[in-house]
Amino acid sequence: MQNVLIISGHPNLSGSIGSATILDEVARVLPDVAIRRLDDLYPDCEINVAAEQAALLKADVIVWQFPFSWYSLPGIMKLWLDRVFVHGFAHGSAAKLGGKKFILSFTTGAPQALYSSHGLFGHTLEDYLMQFETIAALCNLDLQKPVYTCGLSYADRSEAKIAAQKAMAKEHASRLIAALKISAPALKMVG
Repeated sequence: MQNVLIISGHPNLSGSIGSATILDEVARVLPDVAIRRLDDLYPDCEINVAAEQAALLKADVIVWQFPFSWYSLPGIMKLWLDRVFVHGFAHGSAAKLGGKKFILSFTTGAPQALYSSHGLFGHTLEDYLMQFETIAALCNLDLQKPVYTCGLSYADRSEAKIAAQKAMAKEHASRLIAALKISAPALKMVG
């Protein structure tokens, strides 16, 4: 059986609609998937490097689940990356992660239309993913097609908006589950 590890990089998952719903749906359908919630594990930002590296070594498929924060990773996840993906473990001649499948799963607050050469940001969303492609190449990870959903903004928390965000997040979770079925076909599915 293939082991899937999801690293949740949301800085406050208890206040999340999108990421929390995505993780809840994945856990419901794929109960054997390991989910490491960095905000719960490390509220003091003291990353247990040995525990994180051990979890990564067990995984065949690594998923990073996070909200796009300033066009990159949230702070807790960037700190995790800096401390855990060190030379000799994640990259270099003694690297240990090579060949594992790697999936980016993220949400953005801004709508998709703003991510274009003619949109407000002046760049496509794919332009911002180059940094992750470089990480995958350096670590010899097998980068899969990303799973993302745009427009999960925190600006409006009306009941209607929350319901719409939950629906978008459930649809995102369905796409992530489908990607995991392809990347790890021996996964145990429920319901």
